[in-house]
Amino acid sequence: MPLASTWPNEFFYVCFNDDCPYYVQGWERLWEQQATRASYRCRLDPDTGKFAPLPVWSDNALKDDIIEA
Repeated sequence: MPLASTWPNEFFYVCFNDDCPYYVQGWERLWEQQATRASYRCRLDPDTGKFAPLPVWSDNALKDDIIEA
């Protein structure tokens, strides 16, 4: 049974490029601001067209949920 989500969408578009500056710099930024070993990836909400951060806790976090188009 899939986990319940509080997001209204069935899916988001997410950048999984490990060299993306947003993702790379997020590790240092979150450590400096919150002493948290995490980063974020850029996600696009297909319903609103808005971009927002998607928190991740490792290089492989959420990659198992990638759906190939």
